[in-house]
Amino acid sequence: MHPTDHPGVPLRRTTMDKQNPGNNSPAKRQNKEIKETKITINCVTFPLPSVMPDQPEQQLLKPNEWSYCDYFWTDKKDPQGTPSVGGFEVLLQKQLKGKQMQKEMAEFVRERIKIEDEYSKNLSKLSQSPLAAQEEGTLGEAWAQLKRSCHDEAEVHLKFSNKLQCEVEKPLLTFRDNFKKELKKYDHHIIDLRKQLASRYAGVEKARKALADRQKDLEVKTQQLDIKHMNKHEEDIKKARRKSTQAGDDLMHNVDLYNRAQSKWFEEMVTTSLELERLEVERVEMIRQDLRQYTTLRHETDMFNQSTVEPVDQLLQSVDPAKDRELWVQEHKTGELRPVDMDI
Repeated sequence: MHPTDHPGVPLRRTTMDKQNPGNNSPAKRQNKEIKETKITINCVTFPLPSVMPDQPEQQLLKPNEWSYCDYFWTDKKDPQGTPSVGGFEVLLQKQLKGKQMQKEMAEFVRERIKIEDEYSKNLSKLSQSPLAAQEEGTLGEAWAQLKRSCHDEAEVHLKFSNKLQCEVEKPLLTFRDNFKKELKKYDHHIIDLRKQLASRYAGVEKARKALADRQKDLEVKTQQLDIKHMNKHEEDIKKARRKSTQAGDDLMHNVDLYNRAQSKWFEEMVTTSLELERLEVERVEMIRQDLRQYTTLRHETDMFNQSTVEPVDQLLQSVDPAKDRELWVQEHKTGELRPVDMDI
């Protein structure tokens, strides 16, 4: 994705002084006051804050949004104060942690599914228990319905388990797999660009050292000429000046390559940071919807469970000890004649 895909984010522009540093004479360099306005940390160049009062401060790329693309440019320091983890790595670790949390959520749902399956099996088994099967009358009817409700409830929990697997666990795992592929792609891309930037910076430092050596050589030969005024040194000075100029050209070329590499890294960092931001929003929204589905299924289960006990409630309200006694007596009576006193 190219940074122009994000119209609200201005691109970084790199400017450089095109004057060849190898053309400056030693005397000019000694008299010229150079005020540093930039600093390079871990191969990345930053402006020094508040160096020039009239220099405008950098503006956030996405103000008031706390966007990833604004707050992870420098490297995170270890307890000793040494830069150890790149800003992109901090972002990536956040995403990897989110991926791990999603995996653990799926494991949690899987454990809930196991519990529901086991609960369903136990309820179904319990509904077939012969315990109190000989209870009679209206109470016996209520008891038989209660046992049947266990079977019905077992079916409810089995359906809940199946829906959890299809509508909650599976989407979590599918999204996580896709999320993992996206992260790996961005990870490798930014790391490669940072390596290229480090290589270009090494080239700049090498060219800078070569220029310093050439300028020092030119300065020594110039001082010798000032002292001795010997014509045979003039050719040596010309050669030294040409080498200094060439070293300056090399430095300018390497700085240009470095700036191009840093500009590319910058643009891809902005793009990738915004992509990671988008992925994180999608992850959170997806999980939120997934957990909402969980609560919806849970509410449905409660309602279905309630429906399984409603017939039990109705029969319990109809339980009548007097009627049960009447029915039992009619079925099991042994005689209505009562004993009387014996005659003499």
